[in-house]
Amino acid sequence: MNRLRIWALVGAIVSSLLLTGCEETPSSAEPQGFAGLGQTADAFVQADASTPLRFPRDHGSHPDYRIEWWYLTANLEDARGKPLGLQWTLFRQALMPPSERPAPSPWATDQLWMAHMGVSQGETHLAAERFARSHSARSDGQAGVTASPFHAWIDDWSLKSPPETNFAQFTLQAYRGEGKERFGYDLTLSAQGPLVWHGENGFNAKTEDGQGSRYYSQPFLHITGEVTMNGEPREVTGKGWLDREWSSQLLTAEQTGWDWFSLHLDDGRKLMAYRLRGGGAQGNDATFAHLFAANGQTQHIGHDIATLTPLATQNVAGREIPTRWSLSLPQANLQIEVEARHQNRWMPTSVPYWEGDVVVRHAESQDDIGVGYLEMTGY
Repeated sequence: MNRLRIWALVGAIVSSLLLTGCEETPSSAEPQGFAGLGQTADAFVQADASTPLRFPRDHGSHPDYRIEWWYLTANLEDARGKPLGLQWTLFRQALMPPSERPAPSPWATDQLWMAHMGVSQGETHLAAERFARSHSARSDGQAGVTASPFHAWIDDWSLKSPPETNFAQFTLQAYRGEGKERFGYDLTLSAQGPLVWHGENGFNAKTEDGQGSRYYSQPFLHITGEVTMNGEPREVTGKGWLDREWSSQLLTAEQTGWDWFSLHLDDGRKLMAYRLRGGGAQGNDATFAHLFAANGQTQHIGHDIATLTPLATQNVAGREIPTRWSLSLPQANLQIEVEARHQNRWMPTSVPYWEGDVVVRHAESQDDIGVGYLEMTGY
């Protein structure tokens, strides 16, 4: 949790620069959770479980909520069988609640957009970031998302579905740089399984006080296409995972960050698990896990049913980052270790974080049993 995420603070910083000028935040300000995602947002629509998700409507934008993202990660291999990872994420941040929106015009703005792109292989990790503004009543802006046919874009970075295959097939195109500095991808993604909802009616509570998000995933993506690194294109194939979340207050003010796993097991099962640091009972961490079968049927889901424990750290960008983890899900008799393929996966974006490809191993035998992605924020 693209994911989570991060984005409110960036919105506050950028909207301050764009709309009101730059002002320093007092050092005595009350904590607002990681990246401001614990900031109260009473004037916005609040995420809850009162209604089920509806498609294709919910593939699109929800501008009455404060924050939202479309978050894709992929575990690929090139023609030589060498692992390669990538991320593409589009974030939306409402700059003001619905009651304060200006009337639509070519100059009016009530939404901020941010996109991140990352490509990794071996020691190489390349990242890029873009920003845009739009009005929620217009669909012809520099950035935006339409539900049917699905299309998410910022400038010429684009994730979209053909009209007849809405949210079952996609094309993804995003590039940066020229010549030997050029990197990015041109990919085709095909869903090989169903959408998966996390929580009650697609509402995933993140805190004891009820803060959370509407949250669903498409974890069954098969990917083919071309990835370019250092100006050199290469054919790739592999697995993808697309997360969708929107909320107005994702965390509590005391939660300092998260560790988020999306794992493809070799037996066809998928596992999403996360640890939110702080903010639980007596300041404890909160965890959530969702394990589902190869056909998309839920096997185990719930809060505090999984244990996520760092086993080793490495110094990354001047921070001690956990790059090897133990993950235990006793209900499923699942004991695994998850390790970063390389520690150099730091995203040096407006709000920096770690995001990279991982390998999954059986805890006892140490046999490789899957691949996935790990996101870590607040370090």
